[in-house]
Amino acid sequence: MAEVPATGVAAVIVLAAGEGTRMRSRKSKLLHEVCGQSLLSWALDTAVAVRPERLVVTVGQFREQVEAHLDDIAPTAIRALQSEPRGTGHAVWCGLEALGEVAGEVVVTYGDVPMLSGQTLADLVAAHRDEGNTVTVLTALADDPTGYGRILRDDEGAVAAIVEHRDATAEQLSIREINAGVYVFDAAVLRAGLEQLQPSNRQNQLYLTDVIAYARSLGRRVGAQIESDAWQTRGVNDRVQLAALNQEMNRRILEGWMLKGVTVIDPSSTWIDRSVSLAEDVELWPDTCLRGATTVGEGAVIGPSTRLTDVEVGSGAQIMRSEATLAVIGEGAVVGPFSYLRPGTELGPGGKIGAFVETKAARIGAGAKVPHLTYCGDAVIGQGSNIGAGTIFANYDGAVKNTTTVGERSFIGSDSVLVAPVEIADDTFIAAGSVITRPVEAGSLAVARGVQRNIPGWVARRRTQRSGHPPESAPAGSTAETQE
Repeated sequence: MAEVPATGVAAVIVLAAGEGTRMRSRKSKLLHEVCGQSLLSWALDTAVAVRPERLVVTVGQFREQVEAHLDDIAPTAIRALQSEPRGTGHAVWCGLEALGEVAGEVVVTYGDVPMLSGQTLADLVAAHRDEGNTVTVLTALADDPTGYGRILRDDEGAVAAIVEHRDATAEQLSIREINAGVYVFDAAVLRAGLEQLQPSNRQNQLYLTDVIAYARSLGRRVGAQIESDAWQTRGVNDRVQLAALNQEMNRRILEGWMLKGVTVIDPSSTWIDRSVSLAEDVELWPDTCLRGATTVGEGAVIGPSTRLTDVEVGSGAQIMRSEATLAVIGEGAVVGPFSYLRPGTELGPGGKIGAFVETKAARIGAGAKVPHLTYCGDAVIGQGSNIGAGTIFANYDGAVKNTTTVGERSFIGSDSVLVAPVEIADDTFIAAGSVITRPVEAGSLAVARGVQRNIPGWVARRRTQRSGHPPESAPAGSTAETQE
């Protein structure tokens, strides 16, 4: 295995101009994701591994979408426009034109090959240098090579030519070694070869592979590096292939975490983005999905049936049958079942967000509990406080969101409504069923509800009024004529 080149290559050209018609999508194929990362992002991460002096992305169809994405993930990348789809040779020519003068090694790769690793690209550059090649091609042995260009070798094992599937003879179609579409070129030969390209094929396209024949005509050596991991050479042309690559990449990610001490109860139903970070002794139960920048601390138990996106989970926390986004869950905290943590939720160490609770922009202190059936939005809850079942934090007045503050060690009775903005101090009690609209001082009991009134005999009188006849055994002092 070669090390990353000590001296980087002159340039990498990433081809991202394809129409992607088989995806049947209004979104560029390059923006579809594998394990939480766009196809183009995977390709650029791989390109960086060979330390290019300059990085070019050739765009075409869905140009605006792709360039907007580049602004986010690779703002310094040079953009080259292929205004019409005239083949891979033309796409690379557009990339060279954007580069201007260039000397040395130029790597060409595709934007839709997400499993190609940086190490494989580094190995390809190393082989190119060690063998003194003018062109080096990445190849693979395919059980079913249908649709791929075939590698034709000479008697010495060097590459003699690459023939596209539609232009191949019956004998050539039996060849299993395929072109992966990843190359290292001498820049001068690449430019000269592209200049003499002609669309002499059934597709009337300018093929990059014809540069191979040009290099051979100069007496230069063209080498090939066979990649044993065929998944690294697979591209995405439709959603079936996208799903297959997602599944295989996820399998590898899970396998890597399991080898690092993470327990995955059911790998077939567990999905983890590449960007997720897990500590030792984390347990992931079935139907769990961890996305984005989620981090999970040592010994935490996640799932079953849980999805976390950009969530920080502390050591020893437990989250079950819940969803959270942009939230922080402290050490030893418990969430779920059926909780919904929206952005801005912070649950302190040892705290609890229980069944059928929704939180948003809520800071819940250490040991505080919101056990069940509560909406808690725009709230600050002090440590050790308890929020009774059915409590509503009425945070929206129709125009703006307001904050409710509950102090430490306070108790909110069931079925209360806290109308923001309002402050409830430390060590207070709110009677069940109260509607709190004014501040509550420390150590106070707040009762804000109608006074209960019991009316003796009301039920019997009500029944008499409806039937028109006195009941057989009406309470003493009760008649059909009595009114309350």
